[in-house]
Amino acid sequence: MALTTNLTDILNNLADYGVFVYLLPFLLIFAVVFGILEKAKILGTNRGVHATIALAVGLLALQFDYVSTFFASIFPYAGIGIAIVLVALILMGLINKNDDHWAKYIWLVIGGVAFIAVVWASLDDLGFLFGRGLGDFADIVPVVLVLAALGGLIAWIVVGSGRNSGGGGSGGGGGGQGTPAPGH
Repeated sequence: MALTTNLTDILNNLADYGVFVYLLPFLLIFAVVFGILEKAKILGTNRGVHATIALAVGLLALQFDYVSTFFASIFPYAGIGIAIVLVALILMGLINKNDDHWAKYIWLVIGGVAFIAVVWASLDDLGFLFGRGLGDFADIVPVVLVLAALGGLIAWIVVGSGRNSGGGGSGGGGGGQGTPAPGH
């Protein structure tokens, strides 16, 4: 094998050795499973048991190419989503003052749209969505819009009812004369 002198050749050699298809997905799955087992302590505190289970799950996940193919699809789209959020961050920094509490809702919408777009595009690449491509997305746009409107209506109702229930109206408990609270 010839000595590589540029980054493209190095990355291509790593790809030829299966680093991106097998090693990195295995390490990611192993680390996440091991971290969850360590944090949750569902199976006790024995790190050897946790490592064995994480190793088995990591290797079993790579038995077929589903995980590798999905990772190869989702992470480039995630990079695009992160770039879009970064541009939004820069633009929001131009118009947002530190005391603007509405900005968190804008970030929620931007992040939610980016997340949905990344997952949608990744699943569509793999043919998981309706067994067809994004070219047929126009067929389901009305359904997506109705679901989005319904979700917005539910959020509006929940947020609106939360504001009304916590107010300082005349509901008793105002500290005046009356019966003491239970346990006092």
